[in-house]
Amino acid sequence: MNRNSLRTALTVPTELPRQGPRLQTNLDTDLLKLVAIVSMLIDHVGGAFFPEAGAFRWIGRLAFPIFCYCMTVGLLYTRDIKRYLGRLAVFAVVSQPFYVLAFHPHDWMVDRNWSNWNIFFTLFLSLLAMYGLRERKWWLFLGALFAVSWWNFDYSGIGIQLMLVFFLCRNHPKIGAALYVLTYLPALWNGYPEDPLCLTLGGLTVDWSFFAVFAALLIFIPTRSGLKIPKWFFYAFYPVHLAVIAAVQFML
Repeated sequence: MNRNSLRTALTVPTELPRQGPRLQTNLDTDLLKLVAIVSMLIDHVGGAFFPEAGAFRWIGRLAFPIFCYCMTVGLLYTRDIKRYLGRLAVFAVVSQPFYVLAFHPHDWMVDRNWSNWNIFFTLFLSLLAMYGLRERKWWLFLGALFAVSWWNFDYSGIGIQLMLVFFLCRNHPKIGAALYVLTYLPALWNGYPEDPLCLTLGGLTVDWSFFAVFAALLIFIPTRSGLKIPKWFFYAFYPVHLAVIAAVQFML
């Protein structure tokens, strides 16, 4: 690829067309979101009940990048981005008590530390940043980036980083896939042998975040499952499964 075509691939347009060439990445978003919530459920069950069993957390690494990709598709195709942001914000607030009870009950009940924010807040701020980028409202992009990076949000600014890759390389999946893999490549040698969630192969300790790289197979290779699931199911699943985990922990 020559320099001009690369510049075209990474240029942010003034306004994205509502019609035109479809994305060359995977648009089978209901299937993607189903895979994401199943892997998230496995991850959360592992985190809550089997904290030293790495396999649960390895599978769970698929969820976040898939959610970020699906939000990027939503940014490109949704008719009302403000309503989209509003739904994320509402479910972030609704989910927060269940998230704290499931994973940080001591912080809430003893330390009064309410600074651990659930993933919906991260997704909201990541989408808000990308909306600011698309509309060239740089103050909005920088403000959301600062907030998600400075305060204790799950995954910090990685969501914005991933969405930038998906957005800027939306019609050049090979470049996008390469950049995506490069994002997680350092995890191959950044693991700690003392961490039970890391994978040690010979003298190499792989950080458990590396397993997110396998989400590229779902994101960049189109599928056509024909699966149709009401969007509210995906929103409601998050607080409901957290409430169930919290209830089971309480009973145990």
